[in-house]
Amino acid sequence: MELKRVVVTGLGALTPIGNTKDEFWEGLISGKSGAAPITYFDTEKFKTKFACELKNFTATDFIDRKLAGRMDKFTQYAMVAADEAIADAKLDLEGINKLRVGVIWGAGIGGLETFQQEVLNFAGGDGTPRFNPFFIPKMIADIAPGNISIKYGFMGPNYTTVSACASSANAMFDALNSIRLGHCDVVVTGGSEAAVTIAGMGGFNAMHALSTRNESAETASRPFDATRDGFVLGEGAGALILEEYEHAKARGAKIYAEVAGGGLSSDAYHMTAPHPEGLGVIQVMKNCLENAGLKPEDIDHINTHGTSTPLGDVAELKAISNVFGDHAKKININSTKSMTGHLLGAAGAIEAISVILAMEHSIVPPTINHTTVDENIDPELNLTLNKAQKREVNVAMSNTFGFGGHNACVVFKKIS
Repeated sequence: MELKRVVVTGLGALTPIGNTKDEFWEGLISGKSGAAPITYFDTEKFKTKFACELKNFTATDFIDRKLAGRMDKFTQYAMVAADEAIADAKLDLEGINKLRVGVIWGAGIGGLETFQQEVLNFAGGDGTPRFNPFFIPKMIADIAPGNISIKYGFMGPNYTTVSACASSANAMFDALNSIRLGHCDVVVTGGSEAAVTIAGMGGFNAMHALSTRNESAETASRPFDATRDGFVLGEGAGALILEEYEHAKARGAKIYAEVAGGGLSSDAYHMTAPHPEGLGVIQVMKNCLENAGLKPEDIDHINTHGTSTPLGDVAELKAISNVFGDHAKKININSTKSMTGHLLGAAGAIEAISVILAMEHSIVPPTINHTTVDENIDPELNLTLNKAQKREVNVAMSNTFGFGGHNACVVFKKIS
């Protein structure tokens, strides 16, 4: 069968550097850092005392107070980003066939704060199991797309993909295939995460995964820099409306980009560490290019996973050099996590939005906070350091990798 073409017609972003798609983009191209001391809880005894929290965000400005109280933050974030993307796409919510509209969402952890609070409440009691009746519905990772579909009456496929930090890229690939194969006309996809909590910070600190650069939080996320010492935890959501091309064209929709293809692979190596030569990353990018029918020299820009960890950044850049050869030196490579921090299950979605907007505006956002060259990184690679760079971007790739060896890659191109 002939696969249907899939395009992006709506975007929504709720991030540590901007609470809308447009604010997010302005934050990116200006090189804004979202990192700051944590305000959600007392960090006195924590190794890491900072994160990339949302700024000036109150859920009840967007969601009915009673309904918001029945949602964990990760679902609240999903609702706000999805609302923006749906409005941006200008979908006819009365005329559209809602049986053919799906919601496929990504979340690496789900309702961590809800789980944490309920367990702490029980531990501090007399042993009587007095749990909130909304405990389970607030916590489970699949509830965000469930709430989106309930609000809008979308009755197509509805589920969450969970593959750690690759979750929302997995969701986008599933959404792409649902439309390609003719199962849906439209899919609301993306991801959300809200792990800046006592349990989240404490757990990642115990793994030695987080930066402990407490004296200069704003510059702590420094992908590719020789002095990087771990990632900075972020929170928020990104949403994209994927739509079958003819369906979008028929209604005169604005088309941001075409979803050219995607790829998946596994490191099959270690629970948390990447393969030192990036073998799984090499394979996922090759799979993505093949799925999209593209050649390595077609790629203009790659938003890397680039978490600012000592091992991960080097392995990914080795993999890029392996796959793209001499052309790798002509690609604008960046890591927007230098600004947003690492949004875990939402990372793939907001980074996909970044590459789509880079294509629209012909500007590649920078990798900020770079001061010291890492001798393990090829100096001829263009890592878009510290300042946005103007260039025409016709084809762009976004990489996301997760604990467990999960690798996902999505590629977008200008519509033709």
